[in-house]
Amino acid sequence: MRIPMIAGNWKMNTTVSEAIALVNEMRQPLDEIDGVDKVVCPPFVSLAAVYGAVKGSSVRLGAQNLYFKEKGAYTGEISPLMLADLCEIVIIGHSERRQFFDDTDEVVNNKIKAALKVGLKPILCVGEKLEDNEAGKTEEVVTGQLGSSLAGIDYSTSLIVAYEPIWAIGTGKAATSQQANDIIGLIRRNISQLYGGEAAGELRILYGGSVNGANATELMQQPEIDGALVGGASLKAEEFLSIVRQTSAIR
Repeated sequence: MRIPMIAGNWKMNTTVSEAIALVNEMRQPLDEIDGVDKVVCPPFVSLAAVYGAVKGSSVRLGAQNLYFKEKGAYTGEISPLMLADLCEIVIIGHSERRQFFDDTDEVVNNKIKAALKVGLKPILCVGEKLEDNEAGKTEEVVTGQLGSSLAGIDYSTSLIVAYEPIWAIGTGKAATSQQANDIIGLIRRNISQLYGGEAAGELRILYGGSVNGANATELMQQPEIDGALVGGASLKAEEFLSIVRQTSAIR
């Protein structure tokens, strides 16, 4: 059985002191919830502090991005080697990275290879724009992103995929549970074609896009959905705890 994962992507929010306060507020309640992998992904500047705050707990630590070179003259970038001693998980290919920082499928592919090389677990994000969705191109776009992003990469049990329809990120407009389940089912079929049925059966695929305490149960009840990549709601302790609790109760 695939263990569900609820990962909080804090994006460019929280100072170091705010990050510590938030994780300290959630740590004990999260420890009391079984059957769910619980992940927080603070900004780079807070990783070391949050690493210390969650040490010894059930809360796992993730980063929001990385650069695919291990070291060198790349001012302002963070290498996989720098992350490997601090966290287990890294988000790669988030739509905001693709939109604002020109993370193409080729760049995403290189980042996944770099993450896997040092033992990090990548969460590969895929998803379509509103115009693609309205034009009926969701399957085409998502299938293309998967194939290009995973080109030349052998299957790894460390891989996680997140379906994030861009039109639902930060808009308050989530995909319906059936829509999300259908596209995640499509992703699983694509993984089966790329890596075989066993890999497809064990791969965890998350949904992201305005997930909150009000819609978590309906989403997590869907058979193909293995958890959530949570944005704004992960910045509110009670909201994030509610999502994790609802997921635990279902699974």
